[in-house]
Amino acid sequence: MSNPWEEISLDDYESHMSLDSVKQLQALDLIMKDQFDAYHVETAMILGVAGGNGLEHIDIRKYKRVYGVDINEEYLRAVSERYESISHIFKYLRLDLTKETDKLPNAQLLIANLLIEYIGYSAFVKAVMQVGAEYVSSVIQINTDEKSWVSESPYLHAFDRLDEVHHQIDQKELTAVMEKAGYSVIFQSLAALPNGKALLRMDFCQKQII
Repeated sequence: MSNPWEEISLDDYESHMSLDSVKQLQALDLIMKDQFDAYHVETAMILGVAGGNGLEHIDIRKYKRVYGVDINEEYLRAVSERYESISHIFKYLRLDLTKETDKLPNAQLLIANLLIEYIGYSAFVKAVMQVGAEYVSSVIQINTDEKSWVSESPYLHAFDRLDEVHHQIDQKELTAVMEKAGYSVIFQSLAALPNGKALLRMDFCQKQII
């Protein structure tokens, strides 16, 4: 059976995420600007790049190579068309991160926003170790109601199958699995969203670098 994310159109995804009642696209755009600027690195990888929200903040004077990874081919086509101006440093990879983490190249900074929820802790840590990132910047969604983790919207039914792959991510457990993998938390911030939800950004660094 296909991964549910291969069946969700980019238009439905972005329309839902940008609604005034959701506002996750806007919040993630601001977060990604800071993620790209935060560390002294030359290479980065975005897991779950979707339509490329936030890529406009990539400084081509700073970055020599940026990878965008996603399972949905439509999303990656859109990214290549929307961000042709950075095509000389940007490379996209179509991969299923629950099965193909061994195909990931190396990068100094790994960005994973609203991604761990759909691959789980184990696959995420495998990706981190394969990439060998010095810094890992992640965003997870904090829900006041775990039963309705997808916000109400006219596009809600586009996400019906996501329950098949969704994992509720816990801040303490994520910290613990990253500690075990050799990473320590170095930064945290919380961005409030409508409907009582919030985006928690957690940045990690390899312990030998600290």
